[in-house]
Amino acid sequence: MPFARLATATTPTCHIGLGLAAIGRPGYITLGRDEDLGADRSVEALRTRTHELLDAAYAQGVRYFDAARSYGRSEEFLASWLAANPAIDDIVVGSKWGYTYTADWRTDAEAHEVKDHSLTTYERQRAESAELLGDRLDLYQIHSVTPESPALTDKELHAELAEAAARGLTVGFSTSGPAQADAIRAALAVTVGSTFLFRTVQATYNVLDTSAGPALAEAHEAGLTVIVKEGMANGRLADPHAPAAVRAIAQEAGVGSDAVALAFVLRRPWAGVVLSGAATTTQLASNLHAAVADLDDGQVARLDTLAEEPGAYWEHRAGLPWH
Repeated sequence: MPFARLATATTPTCHIGLGLAAIGRPGYITLGRDEDLGADRSVEALRTRTHELLDAAYAQGVRYFDAARSYGRSEEFLASWLAANPAIDDIVVGSKWGYTYTADWRTDAEAHEVKDHSLTTYERQRAESAELLGDRLDLYQIHSVTPESPALTDKELHAELAEAAARGLTVGFSTSGPAQADAIRAALAVTVGSTFLFRTVQATYNVLDTSAGPALAEAHEAGLTVIVKEGMANGRLADPHAPAAVRAIAQEAGVGSDAVALAFVLRRPWAGVVLSGAATTTQLASNLHAAVADLDDGQVARLDTLAEEPGAYWEHRAGLPWH
């Protein structure tokens, strides 16, 4: 398991990862992103921004970097950073397949990505990821598995994934939607022969949606590494959008609301890696304060009261505009 590298890391931020969803393409659904990126969203501008963030993240102890085929040119940007830093060998690189980026570098596209969990898509996207990342790719995840996903039942796909795992690639999956817990439990039952197929799970978990928590604890108990995405609920838990209770606790703790949101997740004993989706180096530095933010039980209990019904949470998320 490549995540064993994190076990020997000594920095307090080694279990915070950097996700590239917000900076690998010109459009995304994070609140405030217009201000974060400004007007210049050319390929070169976002490549430069990505490299600056990767530099800053590595210098501050971040050791996991997360991309996807559908995150625009995120794999390309990450690959060029790795090529420029060949001596860096203590990180874990993850990507995902299952969505195809279709926005053609536009922010006003009718559809930004198209989902397809077929074996054909896996084979095509695996080749694309391999061309860019080569043997630097440690983890390849099925992107946004839901309970009805054919990826959970496709035996031919499972055989291909198991073959990739036998050659040293770690195979995982991510989930989305109000039925994340059901998808996680279904994926935990997928085996090839007598061996469990998946070694990692990436799921949304935050102050506003804690519904996947019990299933993630079960995944951790089964030996999977848990990666948490959207810990700030696409900006809803960051200033100035954070609920009053989050802002109050942030003031008490002497950190930003974003750090409180991520610290809430880091306290979970099953959370192996918690992703920052920072789009600026200032945001990243603020996010990383989560590693040293010491929330007490009373503050956590106050945050627990903010959880929404999963259907309502995901309906709200679906309505966020692409900025």
